[in-house]
Amino acid sequence: MSEAGLAPVEVVEYTDPLCPWAWGSEPVFRALRAALGDRVRWRRVYCILFDDNDDPAPNPAAETAWYSRYVEDIGQHTGAPRAFTLSRVAASSWPASQVATAAALQGPAVAERVLRRLRESVFVLGEPADTLALALAAARGVPGADPGRLAADAASAAVLDRVRADHAEARRPVREVMSVPDGSSPHPGAARETPDGGYRYALPTLLVRAPAGVRAVPGRRSYEEYAAALDALHPGLPTSPVRLDGARALAYHRSLTEPERRVLTHGHWPPAGAVRVETGNGPLWLHPEEAGTHPAVVRGTPAGP
Repeated sequence: MSEAGLAPVEVVEYTDPLCPWAWGSEPVFRALRAALGDRVRWRRVYCILFDDNDDPAPNPAAETAWYSRYVEDIGQHTGAPRAFTLSRVAASSWPASQVATAAALQGPAVAERVLRRLRESVFVLGEPADTLALALAAARGVPGADPGRLAADAASAAVLDRVRADHAEARRPVREVMSVPDGSSPHPGAARETPDGGYRYALPTLLVRAPAGVRAVPGRRSYEEYAAALDALHPGLPTSPVRLDGARALAYHRSLTEPERRVLTHGHWPPAGAVRVETGNGPLWLHPEEAGTHPAVVRGTPAGP
């Protein structure tokens, strides 16, 4: 969306609910969305990191152990929480992407909170939402969400077609992400080859579209790099981070990681009533109302080592 006098700008976020790099990039993306507000159209494209046609692992236990170490290594760079124990590598990203897409039909607040629960299913609970039943269970109790409608929409042909379109769009990367210098990022974000010999965007990737052109910012990047891409295409957009006091930030976002609360809040922390959930890489903080229905509290997180 745009205000009077501002040309339309679209930010496309290529992501996946179960991607560890996307999870670790949430502090920067949340801060950027808060700064931009409704002055841009922010659109998510679900890329399907774990595809149904991927070859099954010959040794699931070994694959899970390897992937757990991989997620732990990413967490060393991002500071994002990780589950004490990962039950398995996700079998498919399709169900979580369908539920996230269906949630968007109920408005932006529901969309944000459902997507967050889907991310937390794997990186806090260690139980990836890789079936429709698990994805819907992860979203249970989200304020403002109609669970019956969410289930019906997630299973609908219209939503499946939307996710199929996302899958296809993600496999048409722009030329500038085909070769990306390593630079200083641990995840520079060059396009990934797919099993059929094609390519898809690395996750996450932001694509900024404006009348002045298109700019891609792939992989894990600093806040300043995203702000510079926006300013290059449309000078004048507000990109200075907006920080709220801890209580207001937690009431708005419902859950905050330590890296998030450092960039999104100021003043005293934690606010009164905040519920601390331990993970294998620092706490997750929940608003008390969120904690009332959150699976990490209702079911309890797995015990640490």
